[in-house]
Amino acid sequence: MDKVDVAIIGAGPVGLTLLNLLAGSGLRLAVVEQQAAALLAQPAFDGREIALTHASRNWLEQAGIWSRLDQQAIWPLRKASVRDRHLPFALDVDNRGAPDRAPLGWLVSNWRIRKAAWEAAQAVAGWSLIDGVALQAVRREAAGWVLQLADGRRLQAQIVVAADSRFSATRRMLGVGARSHEHGTAMVVRNMHIERDHQQVAWEWFGQGHTRALLPLQPGVASAVVTLPLPRAKALMTLDEPAFADAVSGLFEHRWGRMRPCSSAHLYPMVTVYADRFAGPGFALAGDAAVGMHPVTAHGFNLGLRSAGALAGALRVAGVGAAADNALQRYAREHRLATAPLFAATGMVAGLFADTRWPARIARGGAMALAASMPPFRQLLRSHLTG
Repeated sequence: MDKVDVAIIGAGPVGLTLLNLLAGSGLRLAVVEQQAAALLAQPAFDGREIALTHASRNWLEQAGIWSRLDQQAIWPLRKASVRDRHLPFALDVDNRGAPDRAPLGWLVSNWRIRKAAWEAAQAVAGWSLIDGVALQAVRREAAGWVLQLADGRRLQAQIVVAADSRFSATRRMLGVGARSHEHGTAMVVRNMHIERDHQQVAWEWFGQGHTRALLPLQPGVASAVVTLPLPRAKALMTLDEPAFADAVSGLFEHRWGRMRPCSSAHLYPMVTVYADRFAGPGFALAGDAAVGMHPVTAHGFNLGLRSAGALAGALRVAGVGAAADNALQRYAREHRLATAPLFAATGMVAGLFADTRWPARIARGGAMALAASMPPFRQLLRSHLTG
């Protein structure tokens, strides 16, 4: 039975960022992943465009990931505009006042981040990958955790980190519950050619029973994100390209002219998750295993990177000795403070804007009017994005 100090379950962006941030710590590391290494090295396009904050860029730079991204495929975000179909004004946040007029953030394809994280991990010494096999059970013993793999192998680890998605099987094996909510909606994402200049502005518009977002990529191309009740989302996915183009152009009310698909379409059901605990004796949760955010604020990925950075900092200082459990609990408290208010606010916003009844329309109109009329509020949003 192999023995390691830290076993990371999940080789997604959060798991590999954690691995890269622990490089040179002296800890013996292993990553357990159900996918084969070949798929990790060449991840498939999945439609998701990630809006990275300045803090997230810093984590990726420290992990050696940012420099491995194709710099020609990183798209700066100049402005964000939030609108409601019933209101004549928008809540806009731009980069005015930022040092050197730095962007609000950057848009990068999820598959590119995964690929760069994998490439960075190849430069890390002293870790092992157990790929193509699922974790079947975990058992706490005096000497640490014993991980039973589906192929019969066993691995002993002092610390286990669950980083295997919001549907984390590892979280359940560790005995940690979670509040989960299925919203009954799904997000359809597809890159589209557009006729009018997006001007590097991210646009989100709440309508009657649906939400639309446009994420600016290269000139003439944007990611169209449409959130619909699940049956309507599934119906949209069945359309051929011309019918899909007509449907999406109509949903966006032809604001960017004729929109034409230039990638495959992908559907993601809306499920949010918040774990009851982020850490315990000898274990921690990171990424979506801890907090699976609603995409309405586009911050789930950023919070996941934050968890990897905070957890790596705790483990580098404490190691796996007697101080480790205290460090894990500090990480849990700090991450809960960083995520709980935003998770609650995001849930409230998602519920408010999904509600088509007139009291909800009045309430969200008043909330947006108040926010739009308060420069300190917009400055707070700007500071949150730019760090």
